[in-house]
Amino acid sequence: MSYETELKAAVRAVVNASRLCMNVQSALVSAESMTKKDKSPVTVADFGAQAIICGELVKAFPDIPIAGEEDSAELRTPEGDALSAQVLEYVSAVAPGATADGILGAIDSGNYDGGAAGRFWTLDPIDGTKGFLRGEQYAVALALIEDGEVVLGVLGCPNLPLDLGDPARGAGCLLTAVKGGGAYMQPLDGGEAVRISVSGISDPSLAPICESVESAHSSHDESGRVAEILGVSVPPLRIDSQCKYAVIARGDASIYLRLPTRKDYMEKIWDHAAGSLIVEEAGGKVTDVAGKKLDFSRGRTLAGNSGVIGTNGLVHDSVLAAVKEVIGG
Repeated sequence: MSYETELKAAVRAVVNASRLCMNVQSALVSAESMTKKDKSPVTVADFGAQAIICGELVKAFPDIPIAGEEDSAELRTPEGDALSAQVLEYVSAVAPGATADGILGAIDSGNYDGGAAGRFWTLDPIDGTKGFLRGEQYAVALALIEDGEVVLGVLGCPNLPLDLGDPARGAGCLLTAVKGGGAYMQPLDGGEAVRISVSGISDPSLAPICESVESAHSSHDESGRVAEILGVSVPPLRIDSQCKYAVIARGDASIYLRLPTRKDYMEKIWDHAAGSLIVEEAGGKVTDVAGKKLDFSRGRTLAGNSGVIGTNGLVHDSVLAAVKEVIGG
């Protein structure tokens, strides 16, 4: 299948949701809100982005269910009235004619449980909430899963520079991939899509490592020990969200480590579906820490996997060996 229709709709939905997120971040995230650790801006953006994407997907593909991160329970309480009004305001700016009831229904259309059979979308309306609140990196992530395999992925990365080495080129990237069709990047606000590929680094000691900003998401101490074993001397590139997959896919970094912080934690499918496909279609490799392929057929979590390792492929075996030495298994 070419997935041309699905890709076009997914791109439109992610771009529109990214516009909403940028509007919210510009208007509601401030030095004061960050000092007070006010999470309301990201809540507005989370609900708004899911409403926009689910609304568009349900209209275009009514028979394809959606596994999204959010539900509207909070918005349906009396205490949620003010929040609902804000969500409606920002959704209406991107999707004129939106209604409060329509937004609630769209959000709740993302209640699918996933599974091994059939097709479904999986969505993280804002991946990297703390990055969003810091005014740094976050992603709008959407993927299509078919019989347990990711076949289409779209990442909207509103704050990611088009070129880390040349900030003057501006920020805002859209990355896309269809299984078997390669990975592409273009400016989020429009422009030519250019095929991207992972780095050609084969010496692990020269391979820059990318990891989460938050140590709660991935063990920084253990990542440091992996880097030491590999002989990597350059400091790690720490950014939030699936933007890490983006920088691996286009060659800015060569290793992505998300090492388990506790044994009972299960990764969510929407945190990895789009990004992992984009890296693989750019020529890289993504597995768990045991070297197993990520299994998206187990519902809303990667219940069969532990941790995530993404690389340019050339250094993957060396990284797996170093991780095994550090965490065992």
